[in-house]
Amino acid sequence: MTDYDRDPFRDDFEDIDELEDLHDFEDEAVEAFCVTCREKVEMLNPQAVWTSKGRPGTRGECPTCGGTVYRMGKTSAHDFTSKPSAVNVADTRGIGKTKAAKIKIEAATYIAASATDAEFAQKLANDLKAVGISTWLDDGETSENVNWAGGVHPALEQCKKMVVVVSQFAIKTGSVEASWQYFRSQRKTVVLAMVEPIDPPDDLRRCARFDCYTDYKKGLRQLVEALSS
Repeated sequence: MTDYDRDPFRDDFEDIDELEDLHDFEDEAVEAFCVTCREKVEMLNPQAVWTSKGRPGTRGECPTCGGTVYRMGKTSAHDFTSKPSAVNVADTRGIGKTKAAKIKIEAATYIAASATDAEFAQKLANDLKAVGISTWLDDGETSENVNWAGGVHPALEQCKKMVVVVSQFAIKTGSVEASWQYFRSQRKTVVLAMVEPIDPPDDLRRCARFDCYTDYKKGLRQLVEALSS
């Protein structure tokens, strides 16, 4: 089980009665249309989830084919969760579907870092934004207990590229590994911002590396070129 497979909002319940109430809500019948079976079914294991726009929905399994089914709308189970803010990494408001909008979307970058490297990661995010590259920073310092409709954080879906801040702590951080593993599974571009002279994990050895500890400005310039191409 990865960090993206569990239901993080369950960890917030200290009152066993409150958690049992949540189980009762999960037992409620929730119907949805299965596109595979082409029929309305009563979903198994319904989970209260939220879309990237902060809208409520329910995700579950089709009892016939075992596939994922989904239905928009709020249920009682959503009362046990907090509504998240909308996530929109590459804001293209005002530029519509222009070439500039496409470039902005294609350059949207997810920065994965450990809490130990949060200061560097924030500086990197600010510098990338300064040259027009939209970023989403996951520095390991903010825990977001949200069950997202897509199964992963929307920024992981929206961003086309990822910068992994590589340090001795980052390569041992579960959330960082889960992020780049998801990106690799989607065959998206992953590049490395090296903040220490260490070897990256085996699965990342073929990724482009940029030395940000010897000469940050040079490393940043090369990184910007890679993310903009």
